Amino acid sequence: MRTALATLGVDGYGERMTNLSLKLAETMSSSGIKSVYGEPIVVDGTTIVPVAAVQFGFGAGEAGGTGDDDAPGGAGGGGAAVPFGAYVSDETGVRFRPNIITLLAVAIPFVWVAGHAWARVIKALKR
Repeated sequence: MRTALATLGVDGYGERMTNLSLKLAETMSSSGIKSVYGEPIVVDGTTIVPVAAVQFGFGAGEAGGTGDDDAPGGAGGGGAAVPFGAYVSDETGVRFRPNIITLLAVAIPFVWVAGHAWARVIKALKR
């Protein structure tokens, strides 16, 4: 046990993972709002600001958990962005224009689940 703890010193696995976690947190906190609202685009006097829902996830670990010095570990991360629409500013004012495809992708499963649930409620009430 003492040997395993000694290997997690200043230059050990634990210190490297802490530094990696801090760097990821700094990166995500500084780019959060930039990820959700895109850079404004001006086309023929109309300003368009894209809007998206963004999600990131990261993880790391030691395979096997044996505490061996040669035990392989792993780390990974990923993200997803769903475009919701855009804010459009022109001579008539500012308005939000939704992305119809995203709305359908969310609405169709929701309507199916809600309809299935209502069918079960009605069936239960008939008994």
